Amino acid sequence: MGRRKIDMKMVKDRGCRQVTFSKRRNGLFKKANDLATLCGLEIAIVVFSPGGKAFSFGNPNVEDVIDRYLNREPEAIRIPAVRENGMTKKKNEELIDLVKQLQMEKKKGEMMEKEMKSRGELMKIEDLDLDELLKLKESLEKLRKNVKIEESEVEALSSLLLLAKEPVMEADESNS
Repeated sequence: MGRRKIDMKMVKDRGCRQVTFSKRRNGLFKKANDLATLCGLEIAIVVFSPGGKAFSFGNPNVEDVIDRYLNREPEAIRIPAVRENGMTKKKNEELIDLVKQLQMEKKKGEMMEKEMKSRGELMKIEDLDLDELLKLKESLEKLRKNVKIEESEVEALSSLLLLAKEPVMEADESNS
């Protein structure tokens, strides 16, 4: 049959849509790789299949690119969107606020640590008895749990912002 022009509209058949997604995804990732190679770029792409499965491509890798993107100064953070709708702006502002809050907490922690060191209040772990060690372990486990929860929320938020395009909703095909 050969190549032919395809109208840009949503593919109605679920099976065909999955096949089209798979073929176009590979093409998209190839183009991103070519762009990164030719221009020396760092690039990350995250896409979700019609079935909801996530696929990603990154050069050098997705995590490094996202980490570099998220560790920028808050005023330099700007999530590009295909359409700048109210939802995207709100999520972008929330992300900027979270990054600012994180940086303030880091600075606060550093200042508290310096203050405790200067007062001699910072204890060495070797100086703690069994009860104190158990309490420390429990509080560290709680902290770790809270950090994981926050991390997953930030990852989800950043994924949504990176995919700022509105999700394609399947219309009831019986109404078509």
